Amino acid sequence: MKLVRASSRTATTVAVLTMTVALAAGCARFDDSTASPFTPEPSFGAAEIDPADPDAPPTSTTPSGPQPQPGPCIDLDPNVIATCLDPTGGLVMLPGGASALVAERLTGRIMQVTQGQSPVEIARLDVDAGSDGGLLDLALSPSFAEDGLMYAYITTASDNRVVRIAAGDTPKNVLTGIPRGAQGNRGALDFLNPGQLLVLTGDAGNTASAADPASLAGKLLRVDSLVPGQSGPPPQVALSGIGTAGDVCIDPSGGIWVTDRTAVEDRLQRIDPLGAVVSPVWTWPDRPGVAGCGAGDGAVAISLTDAKAMAVLVTDPDTGAVTAAPSLLVQDRYGRLNGAAIAPDGQIWAGTVNKNGDAPGPNDDRVVKIPVPAGGGGFD
Repeated sequence: MKLVRASSRTATTVAVLTMTVALAAGCARFDDSTASPFTPEPSFGAAEIDPADPDAPPTSTTPSGPQPQPGPCIDLDPNVIATCLDPTGGLVMLPGGASALVAERLTGRIMQVTQGQSPVEIARLDVDAGSDGGLLDLALSPSFAEDGLMYAYITTASDNRVVRIAAGDTPKNVLTGIPRGAQGNRGALDFLNPGQLLVLTGDAGNTASAADPASLAGKLLRVDSLVPGQSGPPPQVALSGIGTAGDVCIDPSGGIWVTDRTAVEDRLQRIDPLGAVVSPVWTWPDRPGVAGCGAGDGAVAISLTDAKAMAVLVTDPDTGAVTAAPSLLVQDRYGRLNGAAIAPDGQIWAGTVNKNGDAPGPNDDRVVKIPVPAGGGGFD
């Protein structure tokens, strides 16, 4: 794969009741190859990779004992968290890092996944999953441990929108009227701070909309009005010209990272903590399908859907610059990766979208964890 450098979210239990909820449509704006190796030599935590055969399945370091037999929905890979899901959307870690919430794009289900346990449906949203729409991403309230609030980026019959989800209640619109199209409906969410939600929107298949300041399509938006039913200032545009939205993620210093796909290249961009400087950090002319991202202090992990790998880019903590080619982890091991999140222990969790492809496996789709080599970036 040709790579080109460009210049310059234990123990808290989810107190959310399973619910089936429907969303009312509306138009109001207010009411988500190979590459150079790591140095020093990689070492792994929960699992080890054989240096003589790095493409072999990882081996568990846990004591041996009676093992289940492989079969549908039983995966012996110790780094597989959940199996037999529908194609996944975004993924977000729960407090404590033992569990995550993952979106199912087609069904609208929000599933809680935990190692060694069957996935649990937490909520179900009414979505329009035509084309690339549906339940696309999730974000937790910064005070989730106290309020249990979740936010979702979804597609309806009339638009793409952001909704707030509370236990025992119907979803409430936070931002509506994001254009939808025959394609380009992907979107993503992350909180920059407790009062500001970042919303990454796709271009809905219309590159002109991405450049139009009057359109919500193809933008990274800063949304300050998060209370449903209360009007507030319109969202601020932090970045324009987004193609097919990938993801938005925040590093510990407050830097904002954005992935998207354009007609000529896939790319990673960064906005500095002050929001003043936008830098193209890396571009992929061969368009491997950049998707979910997670950022640490000195590294960014990016799911590559079509390249079937997790890319890790080591970055300068001060400037965000990337000076070496990304390293590719688990290439071709789990198939097409989509959502990504960094767990507190520094491992990457990712969801797959193999049922969107030609040859899904018997256990797809899955959520997996990907150990990161020690010394290979700011996830430890």
